[in-house]
Amino acid sequence: MAKKIVIGGLASILVVACVVAAAVTITTKKSGGDSSGGAAGNNAISTSTKSVKAMCQPTDYKEVCEKSLASAKNTTDPKELIKVAFESTITDIKNTIKNTDLMKDAAKDPRTKDALQTCEGLLDVSIDDLRRSFDKVGTFDINKIKDYTDDLKTWISASITYQQTCLDAFQNTTGDTGEKMKKFLKTAGELTSNGLAMISSFGDMLTNMHITGIKRRLLTTDSDYTSFVDAGSRRLLQVSNIKPNAVVAQDGSGQYKTIKEALKAVPPKNTQTHVILIKAGEYKETVDIPRSMKNVVFIGEGPTKTKITGNKNFADGTATFHTATVAVNGDGFVARDIGFQNTAGAMKHQAVALRVSADKTVIYNCNIDGYQDTLYAHSYRQFYKDCSISGTIDFVFGDASAVFQNCKMIVRKPGDNQACMVTAQGRKDPRGVGAIVLQNCEVRAEPAFTSTQPPIKAYLGRPWKEYSRTIIMQTYIDGFINPEGWAPWNGNFALNTLFYAEYQNKGPGANTDKRVKWAGYKRNISPQEAEKYAPGYFIDQDSWIKKTGISY
Repeated sequence: MAKKIVIGGLASILVVACVVAAAVTITTKKSGGDSSGGAAGNNAISTSTKSVKAMCQPTDYKEVCEKSLASAKNTTDPKELIKVAFESTITDIKNTIKNTDLMKDAAKDPRTKDALQTCEGLLDVSIDDLRRSFDKVGTFDINKIKDYTDDLKTWISASITYQQTCLDAFQNTTGDTGEKMKKFLKTAGELTSNGLAMISSFGDMLTNMHITGIKRRLLTTDSDYTSFVDAGSRRLLQVSNIKPNAVVAQDGSGQYKTIKEALKAVPPKNTQTHVILIKAGEYKETVDIPRSMKNVVFIGEGPTKTKITGNKNFADGTATFHTATVAVNGDGFVARDIGFQNTAGAMKHQAVALRVSADKTVIYNCNIDGYQDTLYAHSYRQFYKDCSISGTIDFVFGDASAVFQNCKMIVRKPGDNQACMVTAQGRKDPRGVGAIVLQNCEVRAEPAFTSTQPPIKAYLGRPWKEYSRTIIMQTYIDGFINPEGWAPWNGNFALNTLFYAEYQNKGPGANTDKRVKWAGYKRNISPQEAEKYAPGYFIDQDSWIKKTGISY
C-alpha cells in the first residue's frame, strides 16, 4: 500500500505538471494573468519553485516549462486546475482561429480554407487526447503501471501528431497562413513535448525500479498475440458463424445497401462491440467512422470479394488527410476479410485508401490497395496481420505505433520519373511512441514494376519527419530493392536523428553490406534491441490484441 501511495503521488505530480504545461499556454496570446490569490498564492508558488524545476528537468524546453507552471496559480486544486486550463485552452484555440486574419487569408484560396477547417478539427482532437491522458490519473493502479504509462505516452504522442498534421494541411497553400499557424502552435508543440518528456521520464524510472507488472514480451516469429480490442471482438474473429448487428448487401438481402447507412444505426456513445457484416460486392462510397463511434467491427466475405473503393486525391483538390476511402477515428476498430481501395492512379499524387486515427485497431486479412500514400497509419496503436498492402510512393506512412506481421508489401509501377518508397514514418518528437515495424513480412513487386526498363528504383523507406522510426525484421526482401535500402527525404534532413533498423531479414534484397551510412541507420541490430519492437511489447497492451483471438 505504501508503495502504491508513493508512486501514485509521483504520477500525480508529474501528470499535473504536464497538464499545466500543455494546457495553460497552448495558445496563450493574452498578456499577464489573473493576479487573484494575493500573498498566499505567491507564497505557494515560491515554495513550489524547486518542485517546478524538478518537474521541468527532463524536458527540452525548460524555460517555457517553468514559466508556464509558474503562471498557473489561480487554484491549488489540481483537478480544478486541469479542468479550467483545458476548457479555457479549447475556447482560446477556437476563438483565435476564428477571430484572426487567418480566416481572411482562407477566403483567397480554397486549399487554405480547407486547411483551416481541417486544422480546427485536428486541434480539438489534440486537446481531447491531452484531456483523456490526465483524466487517467484518478485510475492509477500500481499493478497496471505499464498500461498506465503506455496509455499516457500514446495519447500525448498522438496530441503532438495531431498538431503536426494541422501544420501539414497548409502545404501547397498560397499566402503566409501556414507560417502564421506554425507560430500560433509553437508554444503548444513545445509544451506538449515537455509533457511527454515528463511522462517518459517517469515511465523509465519505474521500469528501472523493476516493479511487478512491468513485463517484456520476447520476440518470436509468430508469437501468441491476442489482446487489443473489446472482449466481444475475440469471438468475432474466431467463430465463423457470427451473428452481426447489421448486414450490408447491395442486392437488398441485408438491412442496408450501403455501409454509411449501417453506421448511422450504431448507437450513440456505443460501448459494446458492434458488428457490421458487409457482403460481397464493390461499395463505391467514402466511409468515415467518427471518434465517438467506438468498438465497430467490419467483417467482409473476403478481401477480393468485399471491396470498399474510392478515388479522392490531392491532385483534384482534396487534402491528403481527407482523401481516404475509409477513415477510422473511433477506438477499438477491427476489420477482417475486406478490401480497401483508392483507384485514383499513380499520377494523382496523394490518394489514401485507408486512414487509421484510432487507438487499439486491428486489421486482419485485408487488402489495402492504392498508389501514393495508400495506408495512412496516422496515430495511436495499430496491428496488421496477414494483410496485403500495395502502392508506389510512401504507401505506408504516418506516426502510429504500427506493427505489421505476416503482411505482404507490394510495390506497384509508379508514374514516369518516380521512385518508390515502401514506408515514410512521421515521428516528430524523439520521445514519441510512433514507429512502423515489419515483422515476418514480404516486400515484393508486381510484374508491371519488375518488367519495366530501365529498372525503377525502390527503397524500404524515407524519413518524413525528424525522428522517423522504422524497423524491418525477419522479413523477406526481394531483389528489386536498391542496395542502399533507404532513401533521403530532402538532402540531409533527418539522417542523423532518424532510427532505421534491420534484423534477420532474408531474400536477395536483404544484404546490408551496401546500405546507407547514415548515423541514424542501424544494420543488423542485436536480438535484445529487436525484442523492443516485438508486437507483444512494442504495442504494449497484450490485452487488447488477445481479445480479438488473433495470434501474434
